[in-house]
Amino acid sequence: MKFFLSLFSISLLFSNLSLAQSNVQKVLAKKIDQKVTLDGLLDEPFWNDLNDVGDFWQYFPSDSIKASSQTIVKIGYDEQHLYVGITAFVQDDDFVISSLKRDFSGISNDNVSLVFDTFRDGANAFLFGVTPYGVQRDVLVSEGGSGFETSWDAKWTAESTTFDDYYVVEIAIPFSSLKFEEGSTIWRFQTYRWDLQTNEQSAWASVPQNQLLSSLAFMGTLEFEEPLGASKPPIAVIPYINTLAQNNSATNTTKEEINFGGDVKIAIGTGLNLDLTVNPDFSTVEVDDIFTNLTRFELRLPERRQFFIDNNDLFGSFGNTFNEARPFFSRRIGLARDTTGNLIQNDIIGGARLSGKLNEEWRIGLLNLQTAEDRRNEIASNNNMMLAFQRKVLSRSNMGFFIVNRQTLDNYEFQTSADEYNRVVGADFNLASVDNKWTGKFYAHKSFQPNDSKGNYSAQATATYNSRNYTAVLDFVFVDQDFTADLGFVPRTDFFKNGILLGRSFYPSSGFVNIHSVDLLSVTFWQPTDNYKRIEQLLRFQYVAEFKNQSTFTAGARNEFIFLNKAFDPTRTSGAIPIPGNTDYNFNRVTLDYTSNRAKVLNFELSTQLGEFFNGYAYTYSIDAGFRFQPWVNLGMNVRYDQIRLPNPYPDADYLLLSPVVDVTFSKSVFWSTLIQYSNQRDNLGVNSRLQWRFAPLSDLFLVYNDNYIPDGLIPQFRSINLKLTYWLNPF
Repeated sequence: MKFFLSLFSISLLFSNLSLAQSNVQKVLAKKIDQKVTLDGLLDEPFWNDLNDVGDFWQYFPSDSIKASSQTIVKIGYDEQHLYVGITAFVQDDDFVISSLKRDFSGISNDNVSLVFDTFRDGANAFLFGVTPYGVQRDVLVSEGGSGFETSWDAKWTAESTTFDDYYVVEIAIPFSSLKFEEGSTIWRFQTYRWDLQTNEQSAWASVPQNQLLSSLAFMGTLEFEEPLGASKPPIAVIPYINTLAQNNSATNTTKEEINFGGDVKIAIGTGLNLDLTVNPDFSTVEVDDIFTNLTRFELRLPERRQFFIDNNDLFGSFGNTFNEARPFFSRRIGLARDTTGNLIQNDIIGGARLSGKLNEEWRIGLLNLQTAEDRRNEIASNNNMMLAFQRKVLSRSNMGFFIVNRQTLDNYEFQTSADEYNRVVGADFNLASVDNKWTGKFYAHKSFQPNDSKGNYSAQATATYNSRNYTAVLDFVFVDQDFTADLGFVPRTDFFKNGILLGRSFYPSSGFVNIHSVDLLSVTFWQPTDNYKRIEQLLRFQYVAEFKNQSTFTAGARNEFIFLNKAFDPTRTSGAIPIPGNTDYNFNRVTLDYTSNRAKVLNFELSTQLGEFFNGYAYTYSIDAGFRFQPWVNLGMNVRYDQIRLPNPYPDADYLLLSPVVDVTFSKSVFWSTLIQYSNQRDNLGVNSRLQWRFAPLSDLFLVYNDNYIPDGLIPQFRSINLKLTYWLNPF
């Protein structure tokens, strides 16, 4: 612990080396009193009186010159709306627009993004993006710019018009869709652009290439002519109705039902949201991607349920930077193990969440959800709660404090006293210097169970230095054998890890390579309960080349040492003999990866891993390809083939994963998507087909068809059809 505190003190010193961003750009937003007709033409007289946000700096392929395709942004406002007018100059009208669907990919569409850090904390922001065709995306930005939550939706409007050598976008963002302090006169602001015709990325506030274009460390300021009033989001009521018909051939059961429920969103003050949910519907309108898992550990999947999205970083960012021990993982709520160990849905009765900003320095989050009992599957009713506070310190860093509690509310004959509750408490310090050269995390957590309060610690100290030419990462992690987080993500315990990465980047003055870099990574795991015995080590050398056409090539060589505590079968073959435990394994592998320019109509990623694998060999080949008839149709195909060859008497395996997908956008409000997933490792063929009609802002009608088969003989297992309606009401 003294060692961790020493690193924490050093990080504070480095974070204060730079106290202010130099040459901060400013723009004044003028108040207007004219009627605005949103038509994508900017023909109202007031647009001529507004100040320009211009002179964009190139970010790619260079970061030291002005953009060749310039952009002019104008900002005005009245009592209800923030108005933005964009004029983006182009070579011609051959725009790259991959889809008409909301929340488009920023790397495969011509687009301009607006980023508003309304509380000026350098950690969280609202992002609004738009394409030349007026397609919208809205994002909650967190973790200083590295966290992108595209599932967040807000009410705002954008209209566009295209011309031969430029396009125009006119945007109206209601102040009720944002959070900010009453009386605000200054926000931090950035706008950046992807111009795929010229392979150019640019930004108003210059961003060095070694940083993310979305980094909140590099922003200008937006000053308002008059102080803003209070942010007054209306009360939103979001009911749903879901009709379901399903047939489970495995259990020979059918079900037909109609479910009702919904959410309520209430603004508390100018920075807080109160979300209430009753009988929430988490039915599958969007399925998880299946995967081939050859590791010994669980893989972390993303959260897709809307109730957990807003301010999710406040709850989910506590804990380990590399997802080795997180005290809260929202996907744990609403899922449980049945008597055979299978993961099944556990109904959520209802709950509430209060989250957001108290002021410029403080954020607060309180989440409480009650899950239902299921005695047939021996699942108890639990109350699931998390309370979190976050305090801004220094310029862009913060301190966080939390408590997570999972509590059984009844006595069940199938439960032991040890299952009555699980609690985790802790504190995190997230470091981010003004220029973002220094970032890091330092935390200490402790878990509690009945009659088990000694030890149970989890801690990390990690720091990253990222300059234009050099990268260095130092990481130390400790997770106690008895550390337990029932509502968290802890794939392994009983280890101490130390890791170091050293990298060097080069910027050629000519040629087709834009940036290339090399790095050396060393990661070692030790087992505290066995006299800190070395149980795992990775040594990796990697070369990365980023080309001026926005394609990339990566090559790496790695040596892995693993001490297996117990026998393990990486093929997961039923009844097979696992490779022996209590044994050392040392093996070498090479990796190759090429990713083409995602802006092209035909794009792809080729990957391979070859070499030794435990006491045998493994070969992995994958291709992820896409082709589009823009902007209407996107075709995709993901193929992965794994060949595992182990010596007798251990099993061999040939695993194939196929995932074709078809996305059709009939308009900016009607979408159809079909995903087929086949995995012989899981012995499953699944189909998910979804028709979505966004008939009003944030209101949708879904028709969803799901089908699952055992591939051998196409034996049906499960089939369902959902008709789901959600409607966003603002009655107050």
